Amino acid sequence: MIAIAILGHGVVGSGVAEVLRNNAEGIAAKAGQSIEVRRILDLRAFPDLPYADLFTTRFEDVLEDADIRIVVETMGGLHPAYDYVKACLLAGKSVVTSNKELVAAAGDELLAIARENNLNFLFEASVGGGIPILRPLDQCLAANEVFEIAGILNGTTNFMLSKMIHENMSFEGALSLAQKLGYAERDPSADIEGHDACRKICILASLAFGKHVHPEEVHTEGITNISSEDVRYAAACGGVIKLVGRATQTEDGHVICLVAPMILPADNLLADVDDVFNGIMVRGDNVGDVVFVGRGAGKLPTASAVVADVIDEVKHLQARKYLFWGAGEEGYVRDYRLAPAKMLLRFSCQKDAGALVQIGRVFGDVRMISIPDAPEDEVAFITPCMPEYLLTEKIDAFTGMTLIKSLRLFLVDGIEQM
Repeated sequence: MIAIAILGHGVVGSGVAEVLRNNAEGIAAKAGQSIEVRRILDLRAFPDLPYADLFTTRFEDVLEDADIRIVVETMGGLHPAYDYVKACLLAGKSVVTSNKELVAAAGDELLAIARENNLNFLFEASVGGGIPILRPLDQCLAANEVFEIAGILNGTTNFMLSKMIHENMSFEGALSLAQKLGYAERDPSADIEGHDACRKICILASLAFGKHVHPEEVHTEGITNISSEDVRYAAACGGVIKLVGRATQTEDGHVICLVAPMILPADNLLADVDDVFNGIMVRGDNVGDVVFVGRGAGKLPTASAVVADVIDEVKHLQARKYLFWGAGEEGYVRDYRLAPAKMLLRFSCQKDAGALVQIGRVFGDVRMISIPDAPEDEVAFITPCMPEYLLTEKIDAFTGMTLIKSLRLFLVDGIEQM
């Protein structure tokens, strides 16, 4: 029998305890031995639970118990989670976590400590909740050179955009509904400003390309500025707006990472991923495009991924799993503006021949886009493909025209699919 501890009894932590109790027999058969929850760390008391006697408020009760071989961290946030996880690894305990903020910030350091101590540090649930992605990326696609990962990585924003696309809701209305249904927190900033998606693409990029990518190195935009008009213009282009996290490896071994709303063509593999679902596309040299789709959050889906990691660690107590990436390097993450880009630009201007001449002079061959009932003083077009920094320079060179909105198109190999 293997004794484990759970740090945190919130949504995910309680789900882990529930799954381990309800499926104990099947889990033991898969792990090769039974798994016992010895301690649960939480500041709150849960006297009505059948396992109320397992709770403690002292981290030392977990750290100093030599029988506890595996610790599950579901507290969230950086502190004290980072300090507790690091202490457990240094004390000879393997760790499973669902904490994306922790892995994105310190995954390289914690993986190195685990390797030095012949332990495991696993975190399947930190990206995509119950969607299996890290293990397939590390094992099933190991024969491939992965050169790009792109995904809809946040269920809250995807739900909101789906409502705006299919039901013509405003941003404010979609957010209010997401909060009412429990998909968005009272403070939704981590979701709608893109930080959650940023942490997840950092983890995916680190694993896929072998060096740590820090969130502060990734240009991140959320959906707070997306309007119903943007949705209509995207439809006129033949696409839909999604919040996309994207990481691409350059030919010289560097990485370009970006999180931003993008217009995806309607026939793209990710375009039909709606509601609270997540979708992650992996591009490999042998397998081509592979897409993983499922609910990216939720108590039991996330708990199932955590427990799967626990089973894996029980089976590998004497042998470390090869899940690893190295520390990042200065300059490893390149400026996102070096990547090729096409944009849908909307300008307010005097809509006459002079404006069209200026557009052609600055941008060259553009594709004009229109929607019914557009303002008389508004012009919209899709730019040619060029490095994004050049697009920015050209936008800044405009005179007598005010930029209303710019939206990136999702390009495949630098080619627009719409």
